[in-house]
Amino acid sequence: MTVKLQSEPFDPGALTTAFLGATGGAGAVVTFTGLVRSTPDDPILSLTLEHYPALAQRQLEDLRAKAITRFGLLAAAILHRYGTLYPGEPIVQVMTLAAHRSAAFDGASFIMDTLKTTAPFWKKEERPDGTSWVDAKHSDDAAAARWST
Repeated sequence: MTVKLQSEPFDPGALTTAFLGATGGAGAVVTFTGLVRSTPDDPILSLTLEHYPALAQRQLEDLRAKAITRFGLLAAAILHRYGTLYPGEPIVQVMTLAAHRSAAFDGASFIMDTLKTTAPFWKKEERPDGTSWVDAKHSDDAAAARWST
């Protein structure tokens, strides 16, 4: 797997184990798994992600290639879900493999920060008091902006 979009749940541990099968020459692997978040003071019942399949696939493939080139990664993989998800379920998993830890961490951060602001996904939250689309966050834009230099 290099880039995959799917509606079905996935097992983060199994993905990591499979990714680690290609560690020749690597000194570091970084895995980030994003989860549907619901807290007692900000509860959600579900999160629905919509996307344009071909565009999302192409943009994530381009993002993966940029990360590999920019940080000298040995490998990178992105899995992103769409459809209706529930609190605690994995939404996204990003994995990077590099000779050194700083490149692996930076590559994973670059992918997530850029993905959050540029990938064509739209989120709708269902809460106890109704549903609403999630607006872009200034904090996500700021995180992505640090990679523009």
